[in-house]
Amino acid sequence: MLTLGAMTAAVAASATTADDVTETTAPITRVASVVGADSDGVVAGPVPAGPAAAGPVDAGSEGDPGPLGDLGLIFNRPKPTQARQRQALPTATHTVSPPLRSITMAFTGDFLPHTKVYRTAGELAADTPGRDHDFRPYLEPIRPLVESADWAVCHMEVNLSADGTRLSSYPVFRAPGQLAFDAAEIGYDSCSLASNHILDKGIDGVAETISVFDDADLAYTGAARSAEEAESQIWLDVNGVKVAHLSYAYGFNGFQIPAEVPWTSNLIDETNILARAEQARSDGADFVILSLHWGEEYRHQPSAYQRDLGPRLLASPDVDLIVGHHAHVVQPVDRLDGEWLIYGLGNLLSGQGQLPRRDELLVEVTIDEQPDGSFAAGDLTVAPLYLDARTLTVHPSNPTTRPLDIEPGLAAELDASWSRVNAVLETGTGFDTLKLG
Repeated sequence: MLTLGAMTAAVAASATTADDVTETTAPITRVASVVGADSDGVVAGPVPAGPAAAGPVDAGSEGDPGPLGDLGLIFNRPKPTQARQRQALPTATHTVSPPLRSITMAFTGDFLPHTKVYRTAGELAADTPGRDHDFRPYLEPIRPLVESADWAVCHMEVNLSADGTRLSSYPVFRAPGQLAFDAAEIGYDSCSLASNHILDKGIDGVAETISVFDDADLAYTGAARSAEEAESQIWLDVNGVKVAHLSYAYGFNGFQIPAEVPWTSNLIDETNILARAEQARSDGADFVILSLHWGEEYRHQPSAYQRDLGPRLLASPDVDLIVGHHAHVVQPVDRLDGEWLIYGLGNLLSGQGQLPRRDELLVEVTIDEQPDGSFAAGDLTVAPLYLDARTLTVHPSNPTTRPLDIEPGLAAELDASWSRVNAVLETGTGFDTLKLG
């Protein structure tokens, strides 16, 4: 079972009862001034003295005691014009600071649809007018996890077709554009695009892919059609928090970016990354995220390159979170000086049927405002996932939260996947502070 280290116990809120409060009331006959300070250090100023607490008692109209004689002096009440007046006390002003803000962002692994994936999606759309493919059934079980975040980010590793034709799989991918629309419908808000397959269909393929994202109203980073777009695309407004999301890849499978369009995508270069992160911070970024397509395929443990470069980048004051992709298997999560380095999330939707390539991870990071107005990564919640090879459906594998009506054979696979992911996460320095989702 996935323990994720020692889980923090809930703290019961204490309550103050009425017996704990003593209220003291003293008669006020005359107020000259108020001396002292309230809890915020605001000192109340002097109050002008008011009239005497009570004026002379009227003996009755024209001084006649009336039929009751002297007893009328006792039972008569002051006339309205003689009613007691009390000087109003000044109200102390309190400066109330707005509450500190907090947002959540979710990240998942690679969209890498092989032939089997998009062909089956085509069959699922056969009875749906206006659709050439339907990827929603594959992702429906994780919809609640994706939608629960303030902002959800996918990783699209392939080019997309605007009309659902000219599709291809390994080694040069082009998937149906409907995938971007379905990702948005499931709850994704943006995707990182820099990967070793982004140039599979050349510069025109990049432009077509981005046009699909535009039509799907899905934000993106890591590939661009112009220098201006390369700069503007990094900005996300997450509930008023200004987030910069940078996306880089280790290479493009031998394809080269033409010199006249250098903004097409981003190669991992430490100097360039740090300079761009610094510029983003200077331009007002509250939080800077770095997505890296890196590492060695099918290896759970980060490569020496990842172990060397990752901590160095995260040590920059201008990089707040690193999210890794490409290995197609889950890799560990490190916590370094309070910041998260997620080496690899595995796949999300692919035709790679081998185990453990169907073990996957969704993470949700809480980003908290600090008293000085800056933002920092807080809790990291992990939700292990599993791709069912028979139906290509992605399931949460957590035995305590997944549906109870899962058929026994699949339940056993989910349990085994859960254990494998747990074993990988245990090797990361962040394991003991991870939360379970």
